[in-house]
Amino acid sequence: MDLRHKEILRKHRLDLSNQILIDDTIVQFLYQENILKSQVDEIQSQKRLLDILPTRGPRAFDTFLNSQEEEFTWVRDKLLQDLEQPNGSGKNTQIWNIPEVTLQAVPSDRRLSRLASRIGSEWESILLDLGLSTGALHRCRADHPLSLHGQVLAGLIQWRQSQGRSATVHRLLQSLQSTDIHPSTLDEVFQ
Repeated sequence: MDLRHKEILRKHRLDLSNQILIDDTIVQFLYQENILKSQVDEIQSQKRLLDILPTRGPRAFDTFLNSQEEEFTWVRDKLLQDLEQPNGSGKNTQIWNIPEVTLQAVPSDRRLSRLASRIGSEWESILLDLGLSTGALHRCRADHPLSLHGQVLAGLIQWRQSQGRSATVHRLLQSLQSTDIHPSTLDEVFQ
């Protein structure tokens, strides 16, 4: 899925989860269009469509919009309106006051730990956007059941290890753009 599409879904996540009933119609439509495969049971049992959808390829967003045509046209219209705005949510990495050399660097354990302490409930969406699988997220939760910081840090380290040199601060900030973390907080982490 295109980064801009992911940002729009993340931005409207609360509205989507409150306004859209993840019923058989939407899930079956996405299955029929070959967007979802084995995730159908997981989505129906745990209501995790908005977590899984961004990982389902470039057609996922448009197909999701098409699934909203009949019952949830106002939601579809809102997403399309946001998509038509230049730069999606209007944010870009230039709001971060971080030197270019730092943006291109791979974040250290210390920086990831500081960041993990500032990420709240959006941590799973951020890590999914970074490319971690739902299985990896489950392992992070299972390995650190009593520590949100430990879960987030384990996920960030796993992302960095799997991506190697492409696990840059810039890539991390792209995934953080739609969260409620204030840019000045991240300036402290990455300065």
